[in-house]
Amino acid sequence: MHWADQIAREVKARVEKDETLKKIVKEKGYIVYDEKTPSGIIHIGSGRGWVIHDAIAKAMRDMGLKAKFILSSDDMDPYDKPNTDLPKSFDKYIGMPFRNIPSPEKGYKNFADYYFSQVTDKFKDFGIEAELESTGERYEKGDFNKAIKTILDNADKVNDIFERLYENRPKKLPFNPICEKCGKIGTTLAYEWDKEREVIKYRCEENLVKWAKGCNHEWEMSPYNGNGKLPWKVEWAAKWPTVGVVCELAGKDHFTHGGSRSVAIAVSDEVLDFPPPYPSTRKDIGKGYEFFTVGGKKMSTSKGTGIGFAEATDYAPAKILRYLLVATRPHAALDFNPSNRNDMILLYDRFDKTERIYYKKEDADKNQYEQQKRIYELSHIGKIGKKMPVQIQFSFAATIMQVALSHDKAIELLKQLGHLPEKIPKEDLTYLKERLNYAEKWVNEFAPEEYRFKVQEKTTEKVAGKEKEAVEKLVGYLKDHKKVDEKLLYEEFYNISKSVGIDTKDFFKVCYRILIGKDKGPRLAPFIVTIGKDKVVSLLRQI
Repeated sequence: MHWADQIAREVKARVEKDETLKKIVKEKGYIVYDEKTPSGIIHIGSGRGWVIHDAIAKAMRDMGLKAKFILSSDDMDPYDKPNTDLPKSFDKYIGMPFRNIPSPEKGYKNFADYYFSQVTDKFKDFGIEAELESTGERYEKGDFNKAIKTILDNADKVNDIFERLYENRPKKLPFNPICEKCGKIGTTLAYEWDKEREVIKYRCEENLVKWAKGCNHEWEMSPYNGNGKLPWKVEWAAKWPTVGVVCELAGKDHFTHGGSRSVAIAVSDEVLDFPPPYPSTRKDIGKGYEFFTVGGKKMSTSKGTGIGFAEATDYAPAKILRYLLVATRPHAALDFNPSNRNDMILLYDRFDKTERIYYKKEDADKNQYEQQKRIYELSHIGKIGKKMPVQIQFSFAATIMQVALSHDKAIELLKQLGHLPEKIPKEDLTYLKERLNYAEKWVNEFAPEEYRFKVQEKTTEKVAGKEKEAVEKLVGYLKDHKKVDEKLLYEEFYNISKSVGIDTKDFFKVCYRILIGKDKGPRLAPFIVTIGKDKVVSLLRQI
């Protein structure tokens, strides 16, 4: 069973055993949830969670459940460090909620909307079906009012939870007001909750935090309707009953003992009396998903390093990246680097194999067929066609592009070589051009040196003795055969090497040096067929 189907079944079984969850699912459906603070460029590592949650919601709908994936922008969080992508003029907003800071560019509601939109605008490309929301809007609409009152009424319980998990932590009211004078939320300290009047007293302290200066204003206000927010570990718990969340995974860093998930499930259980969402229970934290790394480096929004989610498709198509995430279990570490020797080639080969198995173009036993079929269904973007798209192996596409030097010439060459029919359906042509485009990009920007070459117009290689004899025999073979068969040509390489008494590796090496001026290159037999025997004979004769 695919991991998404397994999780969907486990969540359904959990709901059916819990009266609170049954009631909330009846009212709101099965809600799969995730959230992200839009503090800057959001990196590709976050995409793992979004694809995981999207796949789970899809699996639930396939089971006949009313399910949806909601992604929230945590735009009430404070701007707590300078954004290296922005001018110094933005430093004056440090301490303010992201949603109350102007957008760096026109056309967006605010700072948060600008960075959040950069990734969500890509969701269609990745096949992610998500209902987008703003945490700040929920605060303003009063959705959190009930949870805020319960938490402030039970502030001692919340402080006891923090004390239990973090010794010697100062006791304070679990609420961050927005200063009505300077607009900052990161510098305010709530010190009194008037339960009868339902107002909170606070100070905007000058030196409360190292990263922002407060204005020393002191005031009282209602904590409701967007006048402030809960600390995020407490807010996480408040979201679950407020939104009706039954499933929310997160990265493993949140699931460490005593970490943010520990606080959230304790508050959810002991203060709000709500069962935490899968994979947590009231008493068990569960397990988070592994990091998605690129080249061994964890993606981090705050550090401003790594590949942004929005620019991930500069490296590989969205459908290939989605396939990678769907095909890999959440608890398995995932490191992808397009510059590594075989990462890209093997990923495409795996995708193609899954596609062939789905369309029953490649044999597979029953278990393998069911497994690969489900991976294809959950990773596919859009409607699955009745006919398998045309397939050209990625490594071969990279070779073709270096020989043909343009998409149109590459397609003509593929037709001449018999890899494509004379008439290609429009959707297949689009599919093929995308692969050729990414193969060309990979060669130019990421491929190891061994995959890069340029077919020479003229060779300066000097060959003598047995090696020259071997090359002459190859010329004779090519001239004698009107159509060259790859398999027979490969066998002939060994026959020639044996007949003249040289090592086959030495024979390959001299051929590569004549053709591309390098000791190594693409597999020689298909490479010669691709270049064309006339061109090859012309170069080989120049020795």
